[in-house]
Amino acid sequence: MGKSTNPIVNDCVMSGVKPAMLELPYPPIQVKCRNRDYAELLKIDYSGAVSELSAITQYINNQNRMSCEKCSLAKVILGIAIAEMMHLQKLGELIDLLGGEVDYGVMQPNGKQKLWTPAYLTLSSNIRKMLCAGIEAEKAAINQYRKHIGMIGDDCVKAVLLRIIKDEEYHILLLQALMEDL
Repeated sequence: MGKSTNPIVNDCVMSGVKPAMLELPYPPIQVKCRNRDYAELLKIDYSGAVSELSAITQYINNQNRMSCEKCSLAKVILGIAIAEMMHLQKLGELIDLLGGEVDYGVMQPNGKQKLWTPAYLTLSSNIRKMLCAGIEAEKAAINQYRKHIGMIGDDCVKAVLLRIIKDEEYHILLLQALMEDL
């Protein structure tokens, strides 16, 4: 048998996908004063095990795995990933304003920095498991943001985190709706 001259094509086009975010404004990205301790907390949200970087990577992987089979679902997942990218960008700005280093490392209790790793991800080829992992990750992110809000005394930073939580809650609703449609 000879090779086929017809290419294998994915007909699922992702152009035009918009961020899956609530249509509410974000507070200004500002801080009352530099505070490296607050920056270190936000670095956990930026690139820790439960983080925007982990969410982006997991959602993009899921979107790629499902785009040939479930195009409309893949587009929603990409929209969520784009929203998480915007959260990452806002956190990066806050970290910088607070005097922190915007990188992919989180300071550990022993004083050493741990870099982000794909080991933080829950990857599956099963769509139901992908959606369940997304819901659990969103819930963990919300809990972590709430914990950090309780540890941060800067109302400007808190306002941004509270707004991010609203998007994360919206993502849970989207993922639950996708689960019901399977």
